[in-house]
Amino acid sequence: MTGTPAADLIVIAKEPVPGRVKTRLTPAYTPAEAAALAEASLRDTLAAVAAAPAARRILALAGTPGPWLPDGFTVIAQRGRGLDERLAAAFDDAWRGRPLVLIGMDTPQVTPDLLGRAGRELAHRDAVFGPAADGGFWLLGLRRPDARLLRGVPMSRPGTGAVQLARLRAAGLDVGLLPELTDVDTPADARAVAKAAAGGRFAAAVRGLGTRTVPA
Repeated sequence: MTGTPAADLIVIAKEPVPGRVKTRLTPAYTPAEAAALAEASLRDTLAAVAAAPAARRILALAGTPGPWLPDGFTVIAQRGRGLDERLAAAFDDAWRGRPLVLIGMDTPQVTPDLLGRAGRELAHRDAVFGPAADGGFWLLGLRRPDARLLRGVPMSRPGTGAVQLARLRAAGLDVGLLPELTDVDTPADARAVAKAAAGGRFAAAVRGLGTRTVPA
């Protein structure tokens, strides 16, 4: 059978340890509850990646793999200081000569179809970009990694996505755009994403913990 080889898929994630993940969900949720939501989000994300077409599946992890990791993933350690460096390193370390699609663990509503679409875009484009509702981005795909495209981009700010997209275009890349998704950062985000993907583990975890609001 001939055709364009599938892209490799990367998930960049932190081990879901209380106090180290989803800290913006506290104090509405306890650190242990926030970690439980992070694990549920990671499980949904990994399940979507496992079901998407891919030549190889990679988890770029800060921490130690746990029982939440399904079979079929190659685990690599994150390296670098800031998030921009860690993203660039994940692309470089995962590179095996095929297009790469990277996502985080904050969009449990992602589907195999969306990930497959990203891979197909890279068959005829240089890059693919998924904007996030908070001004960041939830997906970045590159036909060929280049650390200069990421290093120095200010991360976790309202303008991060715009800066990153401008960086790609300034490099002369043909960029395909995917739909905007909501990252899970705040309790309001958690409720919105759970409603949008009601059948997933993350939605079940949110329902199980009940309605939470930030204390006045």
